[in-house]
Amino acid sequence: MGQKINPIGFRLAVNKDWRSKWYAPKADFPGFLHSDIKIRSYLKGKLMFAALSRIVIERAWNSVRVTLFTARPGLVIGRKGSEIELMNAAISEMCGGKQVKIDIFEIKQPEIEAQLIAENVATQLERRISFRRAMKRAVQTAMDFGALGIRIRAAGRLGGADIARAEWYKEGKVPLQTLRVPIDYGFAEARTVYGIIGVKCWINRRVLAEGEAPPPPPPNARRERPRGDRPGGGGPGGRGRGGPGGGPGGPRGGGGDRGGNRGPAAAPAPAAQA
Repeated sequence: MGQKINPIGFRLAVNKDWRSKWYAPKADFPGFLHSDIKIRSYLKGKLMFAALSRIVIERAWNSVRVTLFTARPGLVIGRKGSEIELMNAAISEMCGGKQVKIDIFEIKQPEIEAQLIAENVATQLERRISFRRAMKRAVQTAMDFGALGIRIRAAGRLGGADIARAEWYKEGKVPLQTLRVPIDYGFAEARTVYGIIGVKCWINRRVLAEGEAPPPPPPNARRERPRGDRPGGGGPGGRGRGGPGGGPGGPRGGGGDRGGNRGPAAAPAPAAQA
């Protein structure tokens, strides 16, 4: 029987850290726990479009420190820090009037952050984009940005089907049972008109040495070409100029790799003499 376990909880104290860092006696523990849940729910709802990856909450005697890891720090801070002040007041009220400090860390490469990848795919599913297309694009982008491996899984009424199912795509190495490999994990839900679709993402990132800069992003592989210079522009039954496959295309195409292998058209036969 396969035993499913959260990859982050599985690696705690090995190469992952807790996301709530505090100690409380038995009497205070439930209150602190529910306060943490409220803070995370509030921040997730308020910063829905700020690419928020994870939230770390630390508590001292009479203060609370909230650390936000986001790919769009400008949206979190707001104009002249107005959003920070509003969040400070709201979180302080949730914590019973304690002093609150909010720190913001920018994520340099959101393309290889598991939580952001899962949320991106879920957002595309809500916009009725094909789940296969969204998942394949996310896998290819992560591998282009230097990931060692990625696995992404979507489950639910995919494509509006009556019977729910799960589909997944994997590329590279994702060793879930090797504890020394820092697998990053993310989960998001797409609330579509025909039900909720869950999206899970596991990603194996290369661990950077201390002081090492992340690799530069790859050059854009999708370059637009002029309309008349595409190879095989004619094709079978298409219009336009032929490509390297054969001679010039006729009024219905004929050039290109598929439709133009016949070569140049033969010269018309001379008319019979009377």
